[in-house]
Parts: sequence; structure tokens; C-alpha cells
Amino acid sequence: MKTDIDLRGLFVPLVTPFTDDLRVAPDALARLADEALSSGARGLVALGTTAEAATLTAEEKQVVVRVCAAACRAHGAPLIVGVGTNDTAAAITSLRRLTENGDVTAALVPAPPYTRPGEAGTLAHFTALAEQGGLPLVVYDIPYRTGQPLSPGALRTLAHLPEVVGVKYATGSIDAATMELLGRPAPGFAILGGDDAVISPLLAAGAHGGILASANIRTADYAELIALWHGDATGPARRLGAELARLSAALFAEPNPTVIKAVLHAQGRIPTPAVRLPLLAASADAVRQALNVVTAPAHRPR
Repeated sequence: MKTDIDLRGLFVPLVTPFTDDLRVAPDALARLADEALSSGARGLVALGTTAEAATLTAEEKQVVVRVCAAACRAHGAPLIVGVGTNDTAAAITSLRRLTENGDVTAALVPAPPYTRPGEAGTLAHFTALAEQGGLPLVVYDIPYRTGQPLSPGALRTLAHLPEVVGVKYATGSIDAATMELLGRPAPGFAILGGDDAVISPLLAAGAHGGILASANIRTADYAELIALWHGDATGPARRLGAELARLSAALFAEPNPTVIKAVLHAQGRIPTPAVRLPLLAASADAVRQALNVVTAPAHRPR
């Protein structure tokens, strides 16, 4: 299963555009998907945190997956779909339903949130999903959201499962554990950075790509950053990475994806900046600062 899947490069976790009355806007989503794939993204992620998946109904989730799958088919690109729950049996059911779609390359699955089953329980959870879910898995390691860290040893154990094809690594830091993981990657196991502000050093240390919410805004530049590091163009990569880190900091000044949606709306790319509770719309100050960074003259790497 691993040998058939190439997850190197940039994956854009798309926002879910809403109308003024908070309905999903599928036409706007289709445009975003096409723009991302036309601008250098390797693939898309549907129903991630950036998509506000927690507040979408089952029917709305089906619409989002259908729209993203159509774009990926048209571009010959892989589609990763988020499946997040602390109920192992329910997660298996969700994975099996996604297999019926036929267009889903892999599922992005976090450690069981809130329950905090411990590392042994988390490994058992992922093993059950791998053996019974019917889809390749990308483990989502984001302990500051789930409350459940995964050690490099645990990730290596998961990497040896044939169905586990990668990790979205978003631990909030680059430390000794990060370097241990990147220093000994398992064959066929993609390490994708998930903390936008530090994607450049993660790529420098050996990450295969990234799943980056900030790339909703400047897809081509994030795709170029990955290509520069993979091509050993260290000077240009450092300069572009520093520029994009400033952008990411501005876009994450308030809870994701509130500022990103406000910028997309200001660019005329989605109909409204609306988000659903418990999220609140980004403040005017955060939006203004983000737009200042977005519209500043780009310092292209040389």
C-alpha cells in the first residue's frame, strides 16, 4: 500500500467557505480547490481543522469531500480527508464510508482527543484503524489539541504498519524528539510539517513536505519553499522561509481559520469571512495586520 502513495510536497487544508447565512458555499470551495492545485499544491486536505470540520453536518461533510474529490480528479492529485474522533469504532465506520467514495487517497487521523488513552492505547487505536478501516492513514500528531503526545518510538512503530503512510507533525516545537524522528525516517513514511511558522526549518531537517493552512493564501510560494529545500537551494530557501514565517504568524494571530478566511474574503476569493461558533470572526486589527503582510512586496529568493 505504501509504495503506491507519494505524499511528498505541499498539501493545502482548505477552508470551508460559508454564505452570509452560514451555509456551505460549494462553488467557492471548488474555485479554491482548483486555484490551490493550479498553483503548485501536490494535493488537498478536506475536513481538517482549517475546514471547521467539527461544526459541519454529515451532509455538509459529504459535499466538501465531493467538491474536493472532483478537483483532485481533474488535476490527478491526491486527496486526504480528516477523520477525527476519540471513538475507535466510530472512526472505523467513517473510514469505511470514505472508501466507498473511491477518490480518497488517505485519511488524516489525530490521536484520540480528550480521552488521553496513553501511548499504548493510542497505538492500539491506530492499529485498529489501520487493520479495519480500509484506507491508508496519515497520523496527525498535534498534542496541544489532543492532549496525547506521541514519542518518536511510537511514530516509528506506527510507520511500520503497512497502512500508515505518513504523519502530519505539529507538535509546536522543534526539539530532540523532532530531530530523532527526522534523522531516521521509515521507508515509505512521509513526514509532513504541520506547524506553518516553522515549516522552513523542518524542511531543512528533512521533512518531506507540509500540510499548511497558510498556503490557502500563497500556495505557489509554499510549494516553491518545499522545492527549494528539496533542491538544496539553502540560501533562497532560508530567505523565502523567513518571509513566509512572518505571513504564518500574522495568519495565526487569532484562532485558525478566522484570519485566513478574512484575508480570502478581502481578496474576493470567498463570499464571506464567516466562521461558525465557537469561533468568532477575526478582529479588524488582526485582519489589517495580515493584509499588510500579504500585500507587502515579496522579496523573491535569489
